[in-house]
Amino acid sequence: MSELKDGFRRHLELNIPELKNGKILLAISGGLDSVSLCHLLMGCDVELSLAHCNFQLRGEESLKDEQLIEKMADRFNLELHTQRFNTLSYATENNLSIQMAARDLRYAWFDNLLKENHYDYLVTAHHADDNLETFFINLSRGSGIEGLTGIPEKNDKTIRPLLPFSRKEIEAYAQAAGLEWREDQSNAENAYLRNRIRNELMPVLKTVLPSLPKNIKKTLSHLKEAQLVLEDKIEEIQAQIVELGPKITKIDIDRLRSLEYPRFYLFHILENYGFNQWDDIESLLEAQSGKMVFSDSHRLLKDRDMLWLQKLTDLPSEDALYSISERDTSVQLDRIKLILERIDSVKTIDSGIFLKEGKRVVFFDLDQLIFPLIVRKWQKGDYFIPKGMTGRKKLSKYFKDEKLSVAEKENIWLLCSGDNVIWIIGHRADERFKVTQKTKRVLKIEMIDIE
Repeated sequence: MSELKDGFRRHLELNIPELKNGKILLAISGGLDSVSLCHLLMGCDVELSLAHCNFQLRGEESLKDEQLIEKMADRFNLELHTQRFNTLSYATENNLSIQMAARDLRYAWFDNLLKENHYDYLVTAHHADDNLETFFINLSRGSGIEGLTGIPEKNDKTIRPLLPFSRKEIEAYAQAAGLEWREDQSNAENAYLRNRIRNELMPVLKTVLPSLPKNIKKTLSHLKEAQLVLEDKIEEIQAQIVELGPKITKIDIDRLRSLEYPRFYLFHILENYGFNQWDDIESLLEAQSGKMVFSDSHRLLKDRDMLWLQKLTDLPSEDALYSISERDTSVQLDRIKLILERIDSVKTIDSGIFLKEGKRVVFFDLDQLIFPLIVRKWQKGDYFIPKGMTGRKKLSKYFKDEKLSVAEKENIWLLCSGDNVIWIIGHRADERFKVTQKTKRVLKIEMIDIE
């Protein structure tokens, strides 16, 4: 008993000293591991509270787990948070496995508890055997080096102080201390991959290779060191080929292709954005402009010699509309602003100020306009008569002639009077609404970029 207790205390002092001074929330199931961790932490004089999830999946057994934790909290005078979840309904409604539904529910609840009660850390009872099982699960799935490093001891506000210790050590400690815990009979069933690895594979491996747990621990340590070196290299490469913007991240395709392993670097640059169609993503490097791949949260777009990464929530909406009355002096659209000025003096009109007209400043015959003016995104079939020309031109043809990319076209705004496009904002105005010798009143509009 004293061997694990002393080892645990030394581990906290040397590797996780922050637990001694923090306000701790322990996720406790009532099983051997979490009950033992609770007892060990109390022996280290930390500020401790408990959180227990009842997923209501095992009927009376789930209730007995909850009752055991309540009994423990009363005995040791520990603050206890409990929550019952309708896990089956949540899994069905969200098309999730029971395991994933339970994970989502508990960690969302833990996050709320941390914020509402100002806990510094969430502590869980993962141990060395869990780490070993995770290694083989990820190995079976073809994981990269990061997946083979096992469960992190620290991950944001989550800390796992039992990772250096085996289940055998923990069980010996609990028995010697006379602790009471509950056994989840579902752990003996082999319905899930982790249970099959735990119940079928690990006993064989430990018999054939008795030193496996110790050697795997060394391997995980080496892999973690290699991962740190790799992260430094990826960060160095990313600085060379990635341009971070407020709403768009751009990846230079030519520079990416020049690397020895472009797919590898692209995977690591994009791995945190929810993508899983890696063959499709790799094909974007050779695809025509306009090809896209989507994750649940982001879009990756091929734009000439760049890949554009954008949040779906940042993509321009085709339904976006802005109305401009005759009295308005400005309107703000995403990252640009339009400044409007009425010019009523014929003398001013004749003064030659129109020499300043261009892509960013335009002048219209105010009396030819129908208010309110509308600012909107372009739509298929839109056309205008480019200033200086007599024939109408479809916007799709104009964009092609101007060699605008898909991303540039998506960010185009149109200024409309009634059903007529009078200005492709920032590009070209319409011939029909220009200032002439007959003009008596003028509307000046200037486009300004907003950071």
